[in-house]
Amino acid sequence: MTTIGESISRVRNIIKAVTMDAFVTDRVIYSLIQKYAKMYIKRQDGIATRAKFGSLFRKLPCIELIEVDKVEACCNVSSGCKIMRTREKLPGVMEGIQGPLLRSVSSVDNSIEVYRTTPALYTSMTKTSAFKYNKNKYYWFMDGYIYIPGIEWDSVLVEGIFDSDLSGYTCDDPCTAIQDQAMNIPPELFAEIEQQVVNDFMKSAQIPQDTFISDKQNVLR
Repeated sequence: MTTIGESISRVRNIIKAVTMDAFVTDRVIYSLIQKYAKMYIKRQDGIATRAKFGSLFRKLPCIELIEVDKVEACCNVSSGCKIMRTREKLPGVMEGIQGPLLRSVSSVDNSIEVYRTTPALYTSMTKTSAFKYNKNKYYWFMDGYIYIPGIEWDSVLVEGIFDSDLSGYTCDDPCTAIQDQAMNIPPELFAEIEQQVVNDFMKSAQIPQDTFISDKQNVLR
């Protein structure tokens, strides 16, 4: 799989061939690559995305959970149901045409699957007479957090396509430089994404002040 550093270098080499702008930072290039990657991936059909981009899904094996109240979880269940939430927001989750590209949420040993729903739908389910026979577990994704009612777990396993640094979330070396981490972009889309980034630089040689970061501040250098 192509690394972030390789993707940036590839675009930089093309930019050098078409502009003499020596002040283009790696961070600016990377942010534009991410911008167009999100745009192209979001256009893909939901089912097709999961099939075509299977190699891009990454597992976060042990995401810690904490208990939260029903108001925060936007769930008006009438029972004494406990609602758990990921302690921290998940690293940026790519969006598809049908929403966040989360392929699975499960117990850490992957033995119990948790099914996606919404707070409103879950509340409605709990009010049906048949719900007491429903042994499935459910979650919803809201504001970067995963909420799971009716469990006693300390953590969950999450699998999705992410667009940010996963250091500390996976079993990979936590000291891996960001340049050496995998670039979660489908190979078949990269040529289009690359062209869009180059077009942006061709339209204007001026880098917006709010996106310019010196090399000393640039974590990608």
